[in-house]
Amino acid sequence: MLQRLFDLRGHNTTVRTEVIAGLTTFLTMAYIVVVNPLILGAAGLPIAGVAVATCVSSGFASILMGLLSNYPLALAPGMGLNAYFTYTVVKGMGLPWQTALGCVFISGVAFLLLTLAGVRRLIIRALPRSLFAAVGGGIGIFIAFIGLRDAGIIVPDQGTVVGLGKLTAPTTALSVLGLLLIAALQARAVKGAMLIGILVTAALAWVLGLSHFAPAAYSFGDLGSTAFKLDIPAALNLRGGVGLSLVEIVFVFLFVDMFDNIGTLVAVTKRAGFVGPDGSVPRMNRILLADSISMLFGALAGTSPVTSYIESASGVAVGGRTGLTSVIVGILFLGTLFFAPLVQAIPAMATAPALILVGALMMGALTEVEWANPSEAIPAFLTVIVIPLSYSIANGLAFGITSYAVLKLVRGQGRPGDWLVYLLAALCVARFIYLA
Repeated sequence: MLQRLFDLRGHNTTVRTEVIAGLTTFLTMAYIVVVNPLILGAAGLPIAGVAVATCVSSGFASILMGLLSNYPLALAPGMGLNAYFTYTVVKGMGLPWQTALGCVFISGVAFLLLTLAGVRRLIIRALPRSLFAAVGGGIGIFIAFIGLRDAGIIVPDQGTVVGLGKLTAPTTALSVLGLLLIAALQARAVKGAMLIGILVTAALAWVLGLSHFAPAAYSFGDLGSTAFKLDIPAALNLRGGVGLSLVEIVFVFLFVDMFDNIGTLVAVTKRAGFVGPDGSVPRMNRILLADSISMLFGALAGTSPVTSYIESASGVAVGGRTGLTSVIVGILFLGTLFFAPLVQAIPAMATAPALILVGALMMGALTEVEWANPSEAIPAFLTVIVIPLSYSIANGLAFGITSYAVLKLVRGQGRPGDWLVYLLAALCVARFIYLA
């Protein structure tokens, strides 16, 4: 059955190799079960409910990707997208989290329609890879900044805007220790380094009395506190018409998820040797379709947008070549469901180091930018720097797309075939004018 479903012999792999690859990928991305609930918990969502939603949506999405596309791509709620959900949409715009989940669902519907119409492929072809890389790098700095702030390493300062915190404070010192521990484990190529570091730091916090472990009663009724709580009518703002804020949220979810997917897809397929001579990736539409459906499912379950994970490359590195790897990852996430309530006991001082180092791992994307070429380097730099400093992924995207379009025109490289780039740039300019 497995041979028929995944063509294992045709991909020169075995069930044993695929299982090991799936376990490896799961261990490298299992930290999301801890980190995602705490980030979304800051937006007011019930932490235990989000933990379950994270497990269920990751399990469903990874299994769907494996069966539909037959690629070793694992999915889970995206880092960066969850930060945008919490710190920009809920805290920045003041939307209730139920309304924000409605926006995620609407974004998923838009993704599905754009995928079926082939528009997502057009956008991917229209924008330069350097801009994709810049978004990943900018989000990485954004996430790391949030982690540094949560750890108390970076604090507000009236004279210099931000400054160094008191590193001898117990919680900050423990976060620094956790940071060094995770970094050391990663340097030693220990599987599950981030998850081990989080758990060890949390255990030290409990032992030292810096955090208190009070497990809640295990009830599936309580754990379903986020499922089907999305408010689509409020997201559509039916009484006042579709507002610009909704368009902006959908726009950001669309582009960040798209960039996450294409970056991960290219990295993983190159590593696995699936990229064609012309740079094309077979079954691209199936990958995008699985991604769109997963986003809809995640919104219904009660979590921020689900996307592909670059950690999938770790499974490919040990021999994973088919969708069976993804199916194994999905099964392991569903198995983790029964331990989800324990996430409530993990303090922020234990997860902050993980956020910082997730940001560090995302910096690798910036190597794809041609820094010696001003027409690519300037839009990429503006994207990277504006995202964390304005606390908005949308602002960074807008600066990058607009500057890229302007520089193409200034250099006389504008072509009728680039109409989509100029349309996106015009929309970004209109957004800036509206916000002003």
